[in-house]
Amino acid sequence: MSNRRTCTVCVTGGAGFIGSSIVKKLLEKGHNVRATLRNLSDENKVGLLKRLEGAETRLELFQADIYKPDEFDVVIKGCDYVFHVATPLQHSTDNSHQFKNITEAALAGAKSIGESCIRSGTVKRLIHTASVVAASPLKEDGTGFKDVMDESCWTPLNHHFPYANDHLEAYLESKTLSEKEILMFGDKEINGGVEFEAVTLACGLVGGDTILSYLPDSTAVLVSHPTVIPYHALRYQSLKFLEAVIGKVPIVHIDDIVEAHLFCMDQPSMTGRYLCANGYVATTEIGDYFRHYHPQITIAQESEEDEKLERNIHWGSTKLNDIGFVYRFNVKRILDDSVECAKKFGDIN
Repeated sequence: MSNRRTCTVCVTGGAGFIGSSIVKKLLEKGHNVRATLRNLSDENKVGLLKRLEGAETRLELFQADIYKPDEFDVVIKGCDYVFHVATPLQHSTDNSHQFKNITEAALAGAKSIGESCIRSGTVKRLIHTASVVAASPLKEDGTGFKDVMDESCWTPLNHHFPYANDHLEAYLESKTLSEKEILMFGDKEINGGVEFEAVTLACGLVGGDTILSYLPDSTAVLVSHPTVIPYHALRYQSLKFLEAVIGKVPIVHIDDIVEAHLFCMDQPSMTGRYLCANGYVATTEIGDYFRHYHPQITIAQESEEDEKLERNIHWGSTKLNDIGFVYRFNVKRILDDSVECAKKFGDIN
């Protein structure tokens, strides 16, 4: 599909870090966009999207919540493509009557959105924003890591990883199972023989600047190395957890993430799983980079245990590159732009 043709595209989670960036780029390309938000009464999020260039005539906003998956049906009907970016991150007593946890909500949302795409009769491709947290190269017996990390890797859900807590374990489980759910919709035996494609982009930790009015969680985690002042312990725990699951930390720039999503939409035919990251670094390497290139930030050494950690895993994913996608931002640019973003919001002095 050439991007010269105007399409109608649904973006779930349209007010988040990745979602808002995708909405902005789609509008710039001249497409009609239907973006979902959990709450249309949130003036900050609604106002952010309505101020985007082209929003006045080509952007529609809908209230839809993963915890109420049937709400997406009316949004998806009539669309050509769907970007499923939304993911449940918090579980409260307000929604516990319907789903016991975020995994159940994520699965129900993925299933409902896939079914809505099939029922629409118009959606050609569902593109899901997945996470590399679901792509651990850990060996099946848990004795160590494989030599290569690629699309064949799936994170075992019966393994306890260092730095885990209830929230991180729930996130890992929900992202793994919901990605598998989305991929099943690309199987004609499951979707009823419909000509329909399902793509998952398992994205690395996303850094870079934002159009949001606050520091995005993923960028905050990326610059949350304990040597950075001020230091947020829970953010750093998330960073170390990702390293424990994946072996190192796959990172990617927000601009490359957006371009990768649109690239997946623009292909004549595309289906299956694709990992999306342009750097594969240890947390100690991130700290060393900050120490060397951002000396204005107070830096200290990590623990001896972290310094000795060596995992010789090769980033083996080339599927996106093999069909023509080109990353524009290297590790240095990802880290530099993330630091500047954190400075802008006062998280780093």
